[in-house]
Parts: sequence; C-alpha cells; structure tokens
Amino acid sequence: MRPRSGISPSFVSEQRIRQLEQKLRAKEERIIVLETENALLHLKLAECQGMTGKSSTKELPNSFVNCKLHHLHGSARLTVIQLYEAIQRLKQDMRNLCLSALEFSKDFQNESRNSHYQILAAVQRLQLHKEAIQTFQIKALELEQSLHDVSERYQKEKEKRKILHNSLVELRGNIRVHCRIRPLLPFDAAPGELVLENRQRSLSEKVVCAADEETILVKCNRPGHALINKTVQFERVYSAVETQETVFADVSPLLTSLLDGYNVCIMAYGQTGSGKTYTMLGPQREDNFAFSLKDAPELGIIPRAAEEVFRLISEKPPGSHWIEVSVVEVYNNDVFDLLAKDNYGTTTGVKRDIITNKEGKSDIPLLVYEPVEDAVEFLELVNKGLQLRVKHPTLVHAHSSRSHLVVTLNITIMAVLEDGFGGGSSQKLNKEYFFNYPHTVKDDTPTFPSGTISPALLLTESTEKLKQMRTKLQLVDLAGSECVGMSGVTGAVLRETSFINRSLSALADVLGAISERRSHVPYRNSKLTHLLQDSIGGDAKLLLVLCVSPSQKYITESLQTLGFGTRARQIQRGQAKKRNQPGLSKSK
Repeated sequence: MRPRSGISPSFVSEQRIRQLEQKLRAKEERIIVLETENALLHLKLAECQGMTGKSSTKELPNSFVNCKLHHLHGSARLTVIQLYEAIQRLKQDMRNLCLSALEFSKDFQNESRNSHYQILAAVQRLQLHKEAIQTFQIKALELEQSLHDVSERYQKEKEKRKILHNSLVELRGNIRVHCRIRPLLPFDAAPGELVLENRQRSLSEKVVCAADEETILVKCNRPGHALINKTVQFERVYSAVETQETVFADVSPLLTSLLDGYNVCIMAYGQTGSGKTYTMLGPQREDNFAFSLKDAPELGIIPRAAEEVFRLISEKPPGSHWIEVSVVEVYNNDVFDLLAKDNYGTTTGVKRDIITNKEGKSDIPLLVYEPVEDAVEFLELVNKGLQLRVKHPTLVHAHSSRSHLVVTLNITIMAVLEDGFGGGSSQKLNKEYFFNYPHTVKDDTPTFPSGTISPALLLTESTEKLKQMRTKLQLVDLAGSECVGMSGVTGAVLRETSFINRSLSALADVLGAISERRSHVPYRNSKLTHLLQDSIGGDAKLLLVLCVSPSQKYITESLQTLGFGTRARQIQRGQAKKRNQPGLSKSK
C-alpha cells in the first residue's frame, strides 16, 4: 500500500543507516590515522629517552615523568595529550554512533514489520475490491440486459397506449360537446330590480344547473304556463363550482392525440358574458387581456394547452418537434392577422383572404407563423394578438369581445425511420434545413431555400427514410351571440353585433347541413365557417365547450346555446385521420 506521504518508512530508514555507516567508516579511518600518528610519536619519544640515557623513566611515577617531559619535551607531550583526547572523543563518537545505529536498526525493523502488515492488508483489500468490481460488472451487465428488455417492452406498450388512447377518444366521438355553467353574477338580475331583497331573490334562482356530470337541467318557467323541466345530455357537464383545472383535465387527452398525428380543435361557444373567454384564456384584467403563467390557478384552456404540448414535446428526442403559432381574428366577416408587422416592426392587424387550396382545404396566404420554443414565448405572442383584438363594452358585458379569436399551433414532426416504418431511432434534425422563416411550408410540403442542404443528404444509412408529419391545434374563442335589445348597442357596435350573429348563424347552418348529410355544406357563407372548415367538417377531433348562464334573465340565449350543442352532437363523421406524410427518402 502506498503511504499517504508518497515515501515509504523503510526507504527513509535505509537512507539514514547508509548515512550513519558512511560516518562510521570516516571515524574508523580517522582513528587509524591517529593511532598511526600515536605510534610514530611513541617511537620518537623512545628515541629521545635513549639519547638522554633515561630509559628507566617508565618505572618512575607518572607525575615525575610528566614533569620531566614537560620540562624537557613540552611540544611532544602536548601533541600526545591532544592525540589522546582526540582518541577519546572518537571512541565516544563511536559509542554514540553504535547506539544510534542500533536504534535506527530497531526502528527500521519495526517500520518494515508495519509496512509488511500494511502491504498485506492492502493486498487483501485490493483483492476484495477486485472481487466487488467483478460482482458489480456482472450486475451491470444484468441491469443493461434488463434495461434493454424493459425498453423494448416500453416501446411496445407505448405503441399499444397510443392505439388504445386514440381508440378511446374515437369511441367517445370525434366531435365531443361539453357544457359549462358559470356562477350567478350581479348583472344577472332582471332590469329594474333595484331593491336589495328582490336582487338577492333573483340571484338565488338558478334556472340552468347540472343534474349530474352528463346532464344539464333547464327550468322553463313562462308566465301563464306550467313549469317544465328540460334535460339535455352532453359528454360532460361542469357545474358553477368546478375549476379551470377540472375543465382542462378533460381536454388534455386530446393533446396527446395531437402528437400522435391527429388534428385537434377546441372551441368555446355561448352568449356574451357566459364565460367563454374565461374558459379559453382566463380572467380578464381591467386594462387589457394580457395574462401570464403566474395566474396559474385561473389560467384557461389556451395557456394550459400550450404548457401541456411543450411538456409532451420535452419527452421526445431533441430537435424532432417544433411549433409555429398564428393568431387571427374574424371581425365583421373579415380575417385579420394579429401577428403581422409593419415596416417598423410594430405588430398590427393586417387583413387576409381565405382560399381553398387544391386539396379542398382552407388556407390563408401570407399568414404569419411565428416559431416558439416554449410556453412563455407562446403566451407572449398570444398577448400581443389580444392587445389588437376588437372589444367594446355593452350592457351585458363590460369587456365584450367583438371578434372570433383563432389561435393555431402548427406542430412539425421530423423523424428518421428504418425502412420507412417504426423501429428506427429518431435523429435530431435542424429545422433550418427544412424551413425558411417566414412561413414557407405549403400543402404540408417543405420548400427548401436555395443553397441549403437537402434533407436526403443528412441520412447516414441508405436504408433510412425521412418521415414528416404536420398536425394542427386550433383554439377558438368565439364572439358571443346577443340580443340587440338587451345589449343596448347602437352605431358601429350594432353593426358588429349583426356580423357576429350572422357568422354564428352560418356556423349553425353548417352543423345542420352536416348532421342532415346534405350534398352541399355552406362553408363559404361566412369567413368564420370557411376558416374552420377543416375542423368542423374535416378529419380533426373537435371539442365544443358550451358556456351558459344560470340566470332566468338569459334563458332564451341559454336554450339557443344548448340547441346548438345538440345539433353538433348529431354530426356523424368518419374516424379522424392520422396525418402521416412521407417526406424525402434515400434508398439503394
């Protein structure tokens, strides 16, 4: 095992011992040199004694000899003393070195023993880790195989879910009619009821209410006639206490069908002040119609639908889906593009014409489609359009919309499929290779800008085919029908009311002609019906939300709205068609 410091204790001990051995050898050499010098000095001393004839000096006391030597040979004696002291110091150093070497040897042995134990423990741990890694590798292989199996089952179940989901929606009907009853409001009181007690009594009388989730009850009480309770059946009936979230819960399944390849249209119909705009957009502010995601509990179908669509797209491969948005209004039987801009970049409503293309579908040439990346950008565009929407106050509603609003989301899906069928993995395709903004897609076929790369060249396998699918979500907030006498409008607003009522009447005529299976359906009697031709009589899944007031004051308008919904339920159409459109392909 490698020590934390990066240098093993045994290595340090060996280095220290080498240093001590080198010092010891140096001391030993020094001792030999000194002993040699000592012997030479003894020889010289003997020669001196012989020359003086006093060879018996060795038998005399040391003090006498020392005295003589000091007296006769001071320099020689000093040298001997120095040599003796040096030898003593060297001997002491030798003893110290031996003790140090002995201590280092013991330390070295202890460190070696500890290092040996640590190495053995590290080897054991390494072996355990190796075995654990092998176990994890086996488990990882098993998990990968399990994940592969689960992914295959998930894809199969996903395809089954799509089939079952769309079958369920089709069993419920490609035209579904829901009815929502708004709460009683102060302006529901009959004209002239100024007494508080009478007003409270009037507000407490509800002549339209929900009997259950599929039945609406209308109390027809006319002067001089007996009370008649009339019931009408719809696919779903919402009482006055049910929230925006509850309403949208029945809308969201249609959005799943949208990404599965089906066109969807959601439309709100009812008299002025019955809650259509609240249902489709949310609460109206005093200054404008702007709304944001901060108003989450009160948001209507349009902003909630945008959030849900982008949530569903986020689960798809990146770059395989993108959305373009258009906002138009039908005002006085003319179509206006609310996203068109002038030469200065200011958004302004521009009048557009509706045509019928070669496939027999309605189209608006030069209509602006803005690309959006998320729900926030979508809401910003819708808010811009709402600022231009025509609205005037009436006696029935202070912020009455005087036009039909149509918000359209065009969803383009590009996928690369093996052999042109399912089973191939989606590739990320850059929309700049397929579309050149502003809108250049006509008849669901992309027009490629000059100089761009052909999509066929982007395919890496010769067996892969490019599949294009375009679906459309239309969100419609119709203007409200109203009685001229009750609304009290005059002048230009009276003309607006006339156009609104005529367009709604034309819509009812179209529904009647379709339900009666007439050979001719009068779509072109109104710009509204011409614009919604693909949704009403085409292959789109249509959800019609009826909005009614519970008040006796508007009983006539409520009955007319319920009659309109009843006629819509009688329409029999074929199954909605999935919009699978092959694009460019590359094959051998």
